[in-house]
Amino acid sequence: MKLNFNGLRGAAWATAMSLGAGMAQAADDVTLQLKWVTQAQFAGYYVAKDKGFYDEEDLNVTIKPGGPDIAPTQVIAGGGADVVVEWMPAALAAREKGLPLVNIAQPFKASGMMLTCLKESGVTGPEDFPGRTLGVWFFGNEYPFLSWMSSLDIPTEGGDKGVEVLKQGFNVDPLLQKQADCISTMTYNEYWQVIDAGIPAEDLVTFKYEDQGVATLEDGLYVLEDKLADPAFKDKMVRFVRASMKGWKYAEANPDEAAEIVLENDDTGAQTEKHQKRMMEEVAKLTAGSNGALSEEDYQRTVDTLLGGGSDPVITKEPQGAWTAEITDKALK
Repeated sequence: MKLNFNGLRGAAWATAMSLGAGMAQAADDVTLQLKWVTQAQFAGYYVAKDKGFYDEEDLNVTIKPGGPDIAPTQVIAGGGADVVVEWMPAALAAREKGLPLVNIAQPFKASGMMLTCLKESGVTGPEDFPGRTLGVWFFGNEYPFLSWMSSLDIPTEGGDKGVEVLKQGFNVDPLLQKQADCISTMTYNEYWQVIDAGIPAEDLVTFKYEDQGVATLEDGLYVLEDKLADPAFKDKMVRFVRASMKGWKYAEANPDEAAEIVLENDDTGAQTEKHQKRMMEEVAKLTAGSNGALSEEDYQRTVDTLLGGGSDPVITKEPQGAWTAEITDKALK
């Protein structure tokens, strides 16, 4: 029997080339940790995945929903995510405490946070807050509220001249059950839960943080600083941001379709079509005007708000290295 070594060599070469091509085409893995559960607040990422925008950038993106017991800062600190969606106050507070988070992109241009009060409580303006009970989210979400109260010189330890802070769960029950005069709500979520519970808008008084001059940046993308020393990681983030912003702009232009994509990714079945479509319309107002690049003016406004906390500021010094334009500069070329 005569062996054809030329043929064997040719077959081996072809196999090696095929394996090499497969390796070259392997997508880079990226894990994204969301700040909250699957909902239209994060539509841009789900749209980018559904529409193949991540595939176009050779990325295999895993989107991890959040929840009441999930803190994005803890997840990324423990190595459970490459990038997280977080509010800037929580990110800067964590950075000052030793977790070196860096903002690499800012899809949300405006804040959706507000206090919603029952009109029957008699609250008509911030001057009426003293002596009242106000519902406040914690787990890092309390920082904008605390800065606001400090700017008004209103203590948060109760008393006639202060406010009683009710640690609010992620629902609107304290207002419905009249345990609080006002509660924390988002323009795109909890406010509408109050409306759907049967309280008409005319029976409510709302205070948007944007209107009070204490709005801070929400839903930015953050990574660990040491990761940015790796050129391969930076390249992944450039592609991730580019595809994500493409997803956000598609969601803005096609809100109903974006909401449907979110619903398809909700494994809990807890979301409704009506609520998600309405949420997407409101979220689009917050992402409008952003191409993903962080505005230095918006960043500084947030920092100044957090520093202006009187005797108990959220952060005690001007952050250094807390954001970079390097990723968006390359992603937006």
